[in-house]
Amino acid sequence: MSGHVKSYAAVDLGASSGRVMVGRVGPDSLELTEAHRFVNRPVRLPEGLRWDILSLYGGVLDGLKAAGQVDSVGIDSWAVDYGLLDGDGRLLGNPVHYRDSRTEGVAEKVWATVPAPELYAATGLQYAPFNTLYQLVADRLTGAERLLLVPDLLTYWLTGEQGTELTNASTTQLIDPRTRGWSYDIAQRLGIDLELFAPLRQPGDPAGLLRPEVLEETGLAGPVPVTAVGSHDTASAVAAVPASGERFAYICTGTWSLAGLELDAPVLTEESRAANFTNELGLDGTVRYLRNIMGLWLLQECVRAWGDPDLGELLREAAEAPALRSVVDASDPVFLPPGRMPERIAEACRASGQPVPVSRGEITRCILDSLALAHRRAVEEAQRLADHPVDVVHVVGGGTRNALLCQLTADACGLPVVAGPTEAAALGNVLVQARAHGLVGDLAGGRELLTRTQPLTRYEPRGDPGRWSEAQARLVRI
Repeated sequence: MSGHVKSYAAVDLGASSGRVMVGRVGPDSLELTEAHRFVNRPVRLPEGLRWDILSLYGGVLDGLKAAGQVDSVGIDSWAVDYGLLDGDGRLLGNPVHYRDSRTEGVAEKVWATVPAPELYAATGLQYAPFNTLYQLVADRLTGAERLLLVPDLLTYWLTGEQGTELTNASTTQLIDPRTRGWSYDIAQRLGIDLELFAPLRQPGDPAGLLRPEVLEETGLAGPVPVTAVGSHDTASAVAAVPASGERFAYICTGTWSLAGLELDAPVLTEESRAANFTNELGLDGTVRYLRNIMGLWLLQECVRAWGDPDLGELLREAAEAPALRSVVDASDPVFLPPGRMPERIAEACRASGQPVPVSRGEITRCILDSLALAHRRAVEEAQRLADHPVDVVHVVGGGTRNALLCQLTADACGLPVVAGPTEAAALGNVLVQARAHGLVGDLAGGRELLTRTQPLTRYEPRGDPGRWSEAQARLVRI
């Protein structure tokens, strides 16, 4: 192993913003700094909602210029969406946004050919109306010779080389999680041509070198390799969970909470499908067995409705509000659309015969109690469905800044919570690059380095766990 420090550019694209982070990694050091942040603003055109992919690529180039000389570049982003290329490798229009309406009613058509239980047994993916599979059935694909998922499309523009990174491919609903290869039977029955996809590649595989034109535009001295990372941002975030051993659960927090386990084999039972758990692929043959929970979206929307009050003050008021007075089902689709969130939470409490939260502090406490309850439910059900007990819950991502939510999650789960790192997706991206270049060992080695170098906070469970069971029973009665 080399003793010197190397620098890696982690391009991390979210649904509302993108950034380029620089990770400096040595045998005993791991530091992350932000080089450039840029907005990701989808555009509503007459034909529907589209990603402004050229603006995103421009942001990546500006970020690489700001990053300075690096030893490698890796890209992760949100899942499921893609760009189509013609036979000359030219982009055919802006990629369609997963919230576009074109997939409405498509799932029912798919299930008429491949029933939902059969689809789950073959691909292990939870139902979401925007899964790539449904997008492809809705897409006319006129003139398309190649399909590249968003991180692979940007990698292609940087290097001229095409590939399909596996962790993101596993969100298409066209991968068999047992073989970690394409599900040819499902694709054939639905008339999807898998030749559209570039060859699969693994996290850590080389993905080409920055093209001369890119070097010129960014001012970087070549050769600069691009490395395939866990290109689905959740795969990168889970790679940066600072756990030891196997007996842990994780919650990747932000607008959504992704709560689950890291397994060595998928859970493809009908009971798992009914509980809406998904089997996505992670690093080193692992499976990310998790559930999507609405997350801090509920609080973000309330804060917006209240005119952006000070969050610290809001959390202090919430800490003083009565615990578990009122709870709502944080996964209820009624909370998905934006707007009127405080009123909708009050309405849900009223409808279930619970006290109606009135003040901002009471509403915030209701949200955080409800999220902790949803975390508890996901962690308990995942353990049962996978027959995989855990001793600790790791919380990573933006929600680690919310100490009250972390403490309530520990109380609800009856397990210690270790919170951190906040920048999990970027750190996981950096670690895969560092590993590909011999600076860290396996997944466990990367996690051990994170534990030594990143600030982590431990929360021990407090209070009576029976109160959470009682609150859960209130939701079940609803």
